[in-house]
Amino acid sequence: MSLSTTKHWSLLTTYLGPQWRRATLLAVLLFGSIALQLLNPQVIRYFIDTAQAGAADRTLLLAAAVFILAGLTQRAVAFGTVVVGENVGWSATNALRADLARHCLRLDMPFHKTHTPGELIERIDGDVAALDDFLSQFSIRLIGNAILIVAILGLLFREDWLLGLGLTIYTLAAFAALSSVQRLGTRRWAAYRQADAELFGFLEERMSGTEDIRASGAEAHTLRRLDGLMTETMERNRGARLISNLTFAITNFLFVIGYGLGLAIGAYLYGQGSVSIGTAFLIVYYIGMLSAPLESIRQQAQDLQQASASIERIGDLLAIHPRVVETPCATLPEGALAVAFERVSFQYDDEGPKTKDQRPNSPSEDRSSLVVGLSSSVLHDISFQLAPGKKLGLLGRTGSGKTTLTRLIFRLYDPIGGAIRLGGVELRDTSFADLRGRVGMVTQDVQLFQASIRDNLALFDRAIDDARIERALDELGLLEWLRALPDGLDTRLGPGGLGLSAGEAQLLAFARVFLRNPGLVILDEASSRLDPATERLLERAIDRLLAGRTAVIIAHRLGTVQRADEIMILDRGQLAEYGRRDRLANDLGSRFAQLLQTGLEEVLV
Repeated sequence: MSLSTTKHWSLLTTYLGPQWRRATLLAVLLFGSIALQLLNPQVIRYFIDTAQAGAADRTLLLAAAVFILAGLTQRAVAFGTVVVGENVGWSATNALRADLARHCLRLDMPFHKTHTPGELIERIDGDVAALDDFLSQFSIRLIGNAILIVAILGLLFREDWLLGLGLTIYTLAAFAALSSVQRLGTRRWAAYRQADAELFGFLEERMSGTEDIRASGAEAHTLRRLDGLMTETMERNRGARLISNLTFAITNFLFVIGYGLGLAIGAYLYGQGSVSIGTAFLIVYYIGMLSAPLESIRQQAQDLQQASASIERIGDLLAIHPRVVETPCATLPEGALAVAFERVSFQYDDEGPKTKDQRPNSPSEDRSSLVVGLSSSVLHDISFQLAPGKKLGLLGRTGSGKTTLTRLIFRLYDPIGGAIRLGGVELRDTSFADLRGRVGMVTQDVQLFQASIRDNLALFDRAIDDARIERALDELGLLEWLRALPDGLDTRLGPGGLGLSAGEAQLLAFARVFLRNPGLVILDEASSRLDPATERLLERAIDRLLAGRTAVIIAHRLGTVQRADEIMILDRGQLAEYGRRDRLANDLGSRFAQLLQTGLEEVLV
């Protein structure tokens, strides 16, 4: 049977290696089952030939007892094989799922913009689920069945070389046929897995956008698209299963021929007086036993088709590497962090992340490749310095580059030109853990989980105890709000933060950042109107969060701008104005003064 040796065996060694004890036990159980299967026909032959010879009843009863004991033991061993195999399979596939999820989380933002959550769920879970049998029992069963077939053929050769030769030819023909069909089936199963992933991606997007779909009357269009995707998935699945059924038909056709050949040879040898009736039965029994390992190999060939397709897709996913590469060689200082942009330029890469073979050879090659085919930069030649503890109010119309600038500080992207420094350290020289532990970000879209308030604040970090959480909430002035909740920290939220208002979700986001004690806070202020009580809590939480910390605030409202020490206005990716807030406010010719006169809510949308 043809195997893509490198990928298949690499996967086996990687995820079965840590379970070598269980895998060894599984192998022992399988080989024990094989030995017991080979023993029973010998006992039956002994029983038949001994009975014909007129042996005592005690001898026959002993042979019968051995047969029953061997059969029961074989069943018990087979059950143990299933239990151990399932444990091995689940442990291996769960480890692979964790590695894939970790890999996807480390990929750049362009990757996540071009792959829907539904598609990633199918690739991380669906593709791995198809590998369950491959990782748990495939190699051991393949070897075990091969040994069983070789042992059966060897025993048949011992009885008569002509019989052994005929069944050997049949077995080789079956292997050749299975190998040919397996290569054809792999491509079809890969196409089906891709269609299935696209279907899941479509469902995830439409289910999350149900409100907009219904409001715009797009139900009929959505159902037509769903029907098309389901039809394509069904057709690809049908094509893949047709090939698998062809494997079944070929195996059974060859088995019928082999069984007939074996019966004919056995009858001939018995008619010639070359073998006893017990040996003739043994021959027929062993030929019948060939069907089980060949059927198992046939099933494994079908499973291998699906596994090979999944392995190809998993390999393609793992081959994608991020452009933002971690090369830590410095640590950010404690306390409030200074921020410096030195001639920073950036533009989004429409091509998305590269595979390993497509990665650039140098940073300059990487940057030049980003420029090709794009008309203008999102940010162009931005330079400024923000002292530790100062607050920067970042203004500009939609599309001016405000959010992009903060993403660069958080190193969700790397600039194509210039350098960004925090606390005097170039961002490329810091570790992700250090950077994202020292920089806190609060966005308008707060991600909340279907879990307790405690888990949403600590992000499931059990090292953060309740006392620390309550101290943080007390400092932010939110302890009374917490006590008003029905179960305090144990209050569970519904999907997407169901049960909290938009303002309360923002309060949780501030507390979450405050727990990490960052030196720099990036605040994308929520523009939604809040009830007066929640707004007072929110304002107090913002004041406490920003105290003693450097801050970059994407401002939408006058109240937030008044917190800023310095103002920066972006216009089409360029620095239109930058300076101290009081100086710009008093300069009637500045853009900031004009914005104050016009009203930020009207101008900055």
